[in-house]
Amino acid sequence: MNRERLDKAIQMREEGRAKQDQAMLAEVRAMLIELVSAYPDDAEINFQTAVAHDNSGLGREAIPFYVHAIEQGLSGPDLERALLGLGSTYRYLGFYQEAEETLRRGVAEFPHHRGLQVFLAIALYNTGKYKQSTELLLANLLETTSDEKLQYFSKPLSYYAQHLDETW
Repeated sequence: MNRERLDKAIQMREEGRAKQDQAMLAEVRAMLIELVSAYPDDAEINFQTAVAHDNSGLGREAIPFYVHAIEQGLSGPDLERALLGLGSTYRYLGFYQEAEETLRRGVAEFPHHRGLQVFLAIALYNTGKYKQSTELLLANLLETTSDEKLQYFSKPLSYYAQHLDETW
C-alpha cells in the first residue's frame, strides 16, 4: 500500500470536510478510488474511501466501502467509527433494520461510546422500539448531565427509565 498517498488523502479529506470544500473532497474521493482499485482488500483504504464519500454527502455510495472494510477485519477506533458511520448512514437512508443491527454491534463492541448508543436509540425509535429507545436515551442523559435539577431527580428518573410502563 502507498502509505504516503493514503496519509495525504486523509489530511486533504479532513481539511475539505472542515472547509466544506466540495472540490477538494471530490479530489480526495478520486485519490481514494484509485487506491482502493489498487488495493481492493485493504480494510483501511476501504474505510477511508467510505468516510470520504460520507463527508461528501454520498452515503449510499459509502455503504459498500464501509461493509467491505468491516468484512476485511477493520479494528479499533477505525472499526468504531465505521460501525457508527455505516449505522447512521443506513438510518438516514431509511434502512432502519440494518441500522439497528449495525449499531447494536457497535454498542456491543464499544459499550462506552455514547455516540453509538444515541444513534442506536434513534434507530430503535425508527424500528418502533420506543421503550428501548427512551430507556437508552434517558440512561445516557442521566449519566452525562450536569444539570442540577436533573441530578436532583436522578434516582427516580433512573428507576423510571427502567420501568416506563409501570404506574402506581
